[in-house]
Amino acid sequence: MPIHDFLCRSCNTAFELLVRSGASPACPHCGATALDKQVSPPAPPARSPALLARARAQAAREGHFSND
Repeated sequence: MPIHDFLCRSCNTAFELLVRSGASPACPHCGATALDKQVSPPAPPARSPALLARARAQAAREGHFSND
């Protein structure tokens, strides 16, 4: 069940909606089913302290200057 971005053609409202396969989504504002599916921006990569420390350690081993 992916989350999709939609734009309602009737009321011009942009919204996100969790859509099951085979279901026809409706606008939460006006109830219209004439929707345009929008392109969603990708999620940024996770930036946990452990991942940053591991990346910095690898950069230092390889001689990169990006380990600051």
